[in-house]
Amino acid sequence: MKVLLDIKDNKAFYLLEVLKGLSYVKTRTLSDEKALLMEEIKDAVEELALIRKGKLKGISAKQLLNEL
Repeated sequence: MKVLLDIKDNKAFYLLEVLKGLSYVKTRTLSDEKALLMEEIKDAVEELALIRKGKLKGISAKQLLNEL
């Protein structure tokens, strides 16, 4: 299982030390840019799922290109 945590900078060091002490936990820090990208991708996937279920209305590729 993978978990993404958002921790205040002044508390992160201590939590990471605890997690590193657990043999069954692997830690890896992400840059702010990568974390933001992951969040945006997650939101996009959720939106796509809602569009496929008919709960949101999508736009056509032609409309998207016209907006650019």
